[in-house]
Amino acid sequence: MSLTQIVRNAFVSRQKDIEKYDNGAEELQIQTLRYLTETAKDTEYGRKHAFCAVKSYEDFAESIPVNTYEELKEDIDRMRHGERDVLWKGCVKWYAKSSGTTNDKSKFIPVSHDGLQHIHYAGGKDVVALYLRNNPKSRLFDGRSLILGGSHSPNYDVADSLVGDLSAILIENINPLANLVRVPKKATALLSDFEIKRDRIARETLNKNVTNISGVPSWMLSVLTRVMELTGKKHLEEVWPNLEVFFHGGVAFTPYRKQYEQLITSPNMHYMETYNASEGFFGIQDDPTDKSMLLMIDYGVFYEFIPMDEFEKENPTIVPLWAVETGKNYAMVISTSCGLWRYIIGDTVSFTSTNPYKFVITGRTKHFINAFGEELIVDNAEKGLAYACEQTGAEVLEYTAAPVFMDDNAKCRHQWLIEFSKEPADLNKFATLLDNKLQEINSDYEAKRYKNITLQHLEIVKARTNLFNDWLKSKGKLGGQHKVPRLSNSRKNIDKMLKMN
Repeated sequence: MSLTQIVRNAFVSRQKDIEKYDNGAEELQIQTLRYLTETAKDTEYGRKHAFCAVKSYEDFAESIPVNTYEELKEDIDRMRHGERDVLWKGCVKWYAKSSGTTNDKSKFIPVSHDGLQHIHYAGGKDVVALYLRNNPKSRLFDGRSLILGGSHSPNYDVADSLVGDLSAILIENINPLANLVRVPKKATALLSDFEIKRDRIARETLNKNVTNISGVPSWMLSVLTRVMELTGKKHLEEVWPNLEVFFHGGVAFTPYRKQYEQLITSPNMHYMETYNASEGFFGIQDDPTDKSMLLMIDYGVFYEFIPMDEFEKENPTIVPLWAVETGKNYAMVISTSCGLWRYIIGDTVSFTSTNPYKFVITGRTKHFINAFGEELIVDNAEKGLAYACEQTGAEVLEYTAAPVFMDDNAKCRHQWLIEFSKEPADLNKFATLLDNKLQEINSDYEAKRYKNITLQHLEIVKARTNLFNDWLKSKGKLGGQHKVPRLSNSRKNIDKMLKMN
């Protein structure tokens, strides 16, 4: 009997718990809210907002304001200096440095012991539970897991306190037994220089029996490319014949799928998307035939949602999970056992099902283009690019887009900077296909493109090889969980990249 067959039984009870998501979501979320407010009632924040008097969701919504990072920043900084019982009980010693912001300032997201165990590690275990449920012939635990991580550093002068990429915090605190099946070695996984790390990971894993890989698609692809360079092989299964799954998250997989499918041609390869962020672990693709993800509702995360058509309003409607509608674009608001209270995470989602609650990530509250009323979101961009690639045989590696507000001829348009791994034979045709598809899937964009009155045909600028990596490196954000902002109303990022191009 294989090790996987033995271990599989340990996940059966959790698989049954997840089945309760179908009809018990509201009850599970109310239980979560009760746990959060009860646990934090004696913190500074809990006393200030009278958590002891919160008996219902309505009480909670009335007592506590909606927060961005700026509202919690001062409290978080005090926590980083060692103060106890501020936003969450006790002393929080780990802080995930997040690049999920459009400016150069970093956000430091508290990761409490409760959050680490009951949100982040719980999510990782459930990914395995659902994968094994869907793949009864899996040999996942009969080989090694290649897990990409970032790096961390001491937090101020607080003893045993760390700040860095969430992935590094997870690796630093992982159960020692997990290191028996994980590669690379811990010292390599936590290196800060991604270019050195990439080479060392490739060399350390060449002769290992790797059955599964986990990480951000862009950075994992860079590591796998180095593996191929060192081995001279054409396909990854020639190096790791038992590789069976890529657990991916952090950025949309669509631009990378074709490259992975060319690199890994084995019919036994699987891909499973996760929605894990510095702020929490929120979703898992539980059905391989469905691109949407299951919202994980019993982790110590309470969810609320703001309809995006009201997001800019002074007093927008805010609804709990059980009041969402399918097909509507929402900004996600979370309260967690890490001390984030009614926190606008910055991601937007749309629900595809409410029994159970399943969703797709549609973009960011700040990563969209709405310079002319076109409301172009990342989900539109991904679908448009996928269509243009499918029609032309092109492959997109990285991209970003921003508006040209008015050129020398008083013309306005969207400008796309795209790094192709396989260029289209006719770039103009690619641009037209993308432009037409965006009009087809976004009525606001279509209206603004009508007769070229408001918006002219989009423009594509071809990026040189490694432009985006070089830009990230120039900002000290190469590797880890850092990502390229896809869409922006501002030209700040794209203008810097164009200068480097």
